[in-house]
Amino acid sequence: MSAIAFIGLGQMGAPMAKNLLKAGHELFVYDVVPKGVEELVACGANAMDSNKAVAQKSDVVITMLPNSPHVKTVILGADGVLEGRHEGMKIIEMSSIAPLATKEVGAACAKAGVPMLESPVSGGEIGAINGTLALMCGGEESLLEEMRPILEVMAGTITYCGALGAGNTTKLVNQHIIAVETAAVAEAFVMGLKAGVEPEVVYNAIRNGYAGSKVLDGKLAMAMDRDFKAGFRLDLHIKDLTNALETGHALGAAMPLASLVMDEMKYMSAIGAGSEDSAAVMRYYERLAGVELTRSKK
Repeated sequence: MSAIAFIGLGQMGAPMAKNLLKAGHELFVYDVVPKGVEELVACGANAMDSNKAVAQKSDVVITMLPNSPHVKTVILGADGVLEGRHEGMKIIEMSSIAPLATKEVGAACAKAGVPMLESPVSGGEIGAINGTLALMCGGEESLLEEMRPILEVMAGTITYCGALGAGNTTKLVNQHIIAVETAAVAEAFVMGLKAGVEPEVVYNAIRNGYAGSKVLDGKLAMAMDRDFKAGFRLDLHIKDLTNALETGHALGAAMPLASLVMDEMKYMSAIGAGSEDSAAVMRYYERLAGVELTRSKK
């Protein structure tokens, strides 16, 4: 078993780290927020006092952080991972960040003699808890195969996407689709309800046809149950959609649907829904129409 550093013990990182402990790996942890560290120490992890310190203790460093600037600070900054580098150390960067940032960090790691694999995830908190995340990997394929036994502890599926940046590009495609589809489900179901057809009736009629999807199943259920507890926070989805828009615009790809949904998500965040699940964007359409997509009371 490997000595693994895990940096970033939030809603996703903490359960991912716990699964590595359960698999028998020795774990060294660090986070600027003490709560996650305390939770992992109670499960058997070793707490360290800096990013540099966990790197010095570990064969593999895993980072699971909010956005590009955090990754750059943790890996490249003062007292960062690269300052604790040693022969044989490798990095698995699992945050969802901008592809250009991935390439920048990867180039700095390569210059320092530290191989880096990117592996952003999809599957939400439930996937992190159950170890069934979908991983989208970029970097040297040989490094992916070397790291596969570690990744398999956290994953249901592992897909090699290409060179560094390809994994986070794939993740942005994923997040773009989820955002736009969630909004489309809301708009369509609100129209159906305004016409007098209950959401559950429409759902049961269409869920096994071409319109069926995990987004339809999961996000609509949240709306019908009025339970928007975060599986993936709205503010994090705004971050991912921002990265998608910036990437698309830089490449000359038209992004009108993503731009529209971004405005709706930012509105819902501004009125207090930022810490709820990204399904909260469905309430934007409910507010416009003056209805709620609740389950039938019959």
